[in-house]
Amino acid sequence: MFPDSYDKAPEEIVLDIDATDDVIHGNQEGRFFHGYYDHYCYLPLYIFCGDHPLVAALRTPDRDAASGSKQHLERVIGQIRERWPRVRTLIRGDSGFCRDQIMSWCESQRDVYFILGMARNQRVRRIIDKAMGMEENHFYLSTISTRLFLARPCSAALLATGDTGPAP
Repeated sequence: MFPDSYDKAPEEIVLDIDATDDVIHGNQEGRFFHGYYDHYCYLPLYIFCGDHPLVAALRTPDRDAASGSKQHLERVIGQIRERWPRVRTLIRGDSGFCRDQIMSWCESQRDVYFILGMARNQRVRRIIDKAMGMEENHFYLSTISTRLFLARPCSAALLATGDTGPAP
């Protein structure tokens, strides 16, 4: 269905992966209070390519948001590659999906890349401190709000060892 919406195989596709809360009213099976969302809910997993929903998996919230994501990505990308064997695939997700299992799998595949957020921690703070200081000075001088994006090529193996390469 999804590949049929294209006239020809694209060079690249972007798969957005996310989990969100689905509020529960009543005593449904799998009911669980989620502290982050502050209510009883389910925690469905979604994978989209543009406006095309590729995965909508209803899950209980008593798990990590990334739970089962690698298996869904393997299946979806496998199905896409049956029709488009040479398509470059970019996986995009927030820090809830910055998991070694997902990143290592992507790195082991041909033309599968990822852009995942990272939760702030001491190692990340050391990397961004200088840039954040410069951005704060810019704001105080100009009073214009800006957003700062830093890009650092880094592999799952390097993140696992704590070595994120040279400072930017």
